[in-house]
Amino acid sequence: MDQWLSWLWVAMAVIFAVAEIFTAGFFLICFGIGAAAAAAMAFLGFAPVIQLAVFVGVSVVAVYVARPFADRVSGPNTHQVGIDRVIGQQAMVLETIDPARGRGLVRVGQERWSAQAADGAPIAAGTVVEVVSVEGAHLKVRTAPAQG
Repeated sequence: MDQWLSWLWVAMAVIFAVAEIFTAGFFLICFGIGAAAAAAMAFLGFAPVIQLAVFVGVSVVAVYVARPFADRVSGPNTHQVGIDRVIGQQAMVLETIDPARGRGLVRVGQERWSAQAADGAPIAAGTVVEVVSVEGAHLKVRTAPAQG
């Protein structure tokens, strides 16, 4: 049988394994395992259609088996980074948020931010607000629900 096909499967297995190093989620390695199994079939002299079936079958099984492990290991990212860390935080309005003038200033922790009202209504200085989103360098805020 064609030896080039055997080596093609080996090359694909290596490429998927190396690519997995640069990604998260244990997804590409499953295809690397499938390609390695197909390479074994090719070296044993099985027909290309059997090699392809083994590649697909082993890859699907590997994905199915790896998912619970990958979810446990990687899990959801609970650490917000960058500007996303302020979303959901409470802030104090330092300068009235006035949509007509396009101005407003809030303090989140120790940081001061330009702010706009999410609903377009003015918000008076001294009001506690909640950060809804970030648009450019401005925070979109809404009046925080009363704590009770």
